[in-house]
Amino acid sequence: MVPSCEGGPAVKETLLQAVELDLSRPWHRLRFSHAVETRFEADTSVQRGRHLVIAGIMALVIYDLYIINDYAFRPEAVHIAAWIRFGLMTPLALAVFYCIRRGLPSLLREAAMAATIVVAMLLSNVIFFLSKSPYSFLDTFSFGLILLVGNIVLSLRFAFAVGSSLFCALIVATFVVTYEPMPTEVKINTLVVFTSSALFTLVANFRLEASERQSYLLLLREQLRNQAARKDNQVLAKISITDPLTGVANRRHFDTMLEQRWDEAIAERTMLGMLVIDIDYFKHYNDHYGHLKGDACLRQVAQEIQNHIRQEDDLVVRYGGEEFVVLLPNASASSAMRAAQRIRQGIEALAIPQAGPGVITVSVGAAAVQPSETMDPTILLSIADEALFQAKRAGRNRSVLAPLQDGPLPA
Repeated sequence: MVPSCEGGPAVKETLLQAVELDLSRPWHRLRFSHAVETRFEADTSVQRGRHLVIAGIMALVIYDLYIINDYAFRPEAVHIAAWIRFGLMTPLALAVFYCIRRGLPSLLREAAMAATIVVAMLLSNVIFFLSKSPYSFLDTFSFGLILLVGNIVLSLRFAFAVGSSLFCALIVATFVVTYEPMPTEVKINTLVVFTSSALFTLVANFRLEASERQSYLLLLREQLRNQAARKDNQVLAKISITDPLTGVANRRHFDTMLEQRWDEAIAERTMLGMLVIDIDYFKHYNDHYGHLKGDACLRQVAQEIQNHIRQEDDLVVRYGGEEFVVLLPNASASSAMRAAQRIRQGIEALAIPQAGPGVITVSVGAAAVQPSETMDPTILLSIADEALFQAKRAGRNRSVLAPLQDGPLPA
């Protein structure tokens, strides 16, 4: 029995609080709070149904084998006993097992199994009652086995175990008291033994269900705590590789990913591209409008860069200050240049007012190389940065492709 833990963080947090409360509930209360009880039933219903069917079939086989006992104790009524066992009880039980296997709501499932126990007790009493053989009443001493099946083997939910046991006790008392061939002393002994069996099996039934539910709660709590811890670790991991101002990757993550993408490009023999982007005259903008406006500008630029990349493959990085880097796996020089142009034009189209005339623009250096084991990954950044320098020297607000963009570079 493995609890499932579906739902969002808020749902899981609420469920964890409910589990903690249920763990401190009074010892005599078996049912959980509504949310936990619903989850408990959802997690255990399939396994519970399978258990009831398998245990029920085993009990039915033993019940039918008592035809041997009927033949020995009441040979004159064995045909009636056979009809009751094989013609009534067996089809009824099999129909109940089939319905449970197909899936029944929890209350209906437990009620159906409890009713089967009661019917088995009723028919067993009818078999012994219809016979006038001298030893027919000895069957009554084995009726406690039916309680054992219901309360221990099937392990009916406690409320249903109590209900079925009370009905069975009423049935046994009615048949035993009215069965004339049975001596009074034997009747008293039979009822005492049956009542004792009922009480003992109910106590065991309660403890079995209480243990099952306690184990489920503890396991569910640990799973919820572990999921919460994993979620926190994921958040912390994301924070450690994310620039807190712009929300894009930070330089630490870039260093890791550059090496990883470099190795992948070598293994797959593909090109690796890079853009180095610098906001033109950002110091003037920051000095004029202040740091809050400057931070807002950086966020807008970062978002616009992300709007023009391949979301699943490319990586946007705030490399430092007003400088951004875009890592482009499996990108040729021409595709890197097209990405640079899209980004540059998109940022200009934002029309963020500059400190002087005009709007915020960027200069972009683009590069693409065929990585090899004899090359250092940082060479790609160097040639893209050199292209950025050329873009700035040429007047800014332009994209420049590094001249050494095709083929492997010397080490």
